[in-house]
Amino acid sequence: MNLQNGFLLSFIKYGENDAVLHCFTEEEGFQTYFVKGIYSKRNKKKALLQPLSMLSFTINPTRGNGIPSVSKFELVKSHDTYMDIKANTVIFFISDFLNQVLRHENKNPVLFYSIDEFVNELTSKNYQCHLLFLITVLKIQGVAPLVNDGKYLDPETGMFSSLPAHQLFTEDISALWKTAVSSQDLYTTKIHSSQRKDFLDSLLVYYHYHITDFKIPASLEVIQQIFE
Repeated sequence: MNLQNGFLLSFIKYGENDAVLHCFTEEEGFQTYFVKGIYSKRNKKKALLQPLSMLSFTINPTRGNGIPSVSKFELVKSHDTYMDIKANTVIFFISDFLNQVLRHENKNPVLFYSIDEFVNELTSKNYQCHLLFLITVLKIQGVAPLVNDGKYLDPETGMFSSLPAHQLFTEDISALWKTAVSSQDLYTTKIHSSQRKDFLDSLLVYYHYHITDFKIPASLEVIQQIFE
């Protein structure tokens, strides 16, 4: 038996009563777990299956190359966002995003802490924190832009230059990138509501260039509608 603390990124019902969970754990990075009987009528633990809840898993010893199974799990830390439509939409978007981006990520305490920090910001009703969290992930992964005197960010090279390289990376959007990347306190960066859609689109373009096999999260359309 071993204990793992992790953020739940996604869960898929398997058969009638079981589930497969994808998590980012503090001790071992991205992990997939099998939970038996979670959807049975008497099992109240299914209420804990909420994206980005922090859970503590007791893992049974694995045999061969099978998926590790969970004997029990408990809630370590929840986020009080379920009645807040905007915050809940952001939670689903970021869990969807992380479920894709972290698939091959090993133990990374800085990244684990950054997810916790993001959830705290969102709980405090910082409704732009998901945009800045995407910058945080780029910085941790070592692929954030390099700041210089240029006015326009080139998303392909990750450098600022004197001439525009992409229609989304205007002078204003590039300036936002520069402010966010350079900030010591990232979440204090102000993004005007009129800029949020373009800034998010620019982030996704940048991820396309710098994160292998990156795909647009399925929940993008929902989050754009909520924040229009």
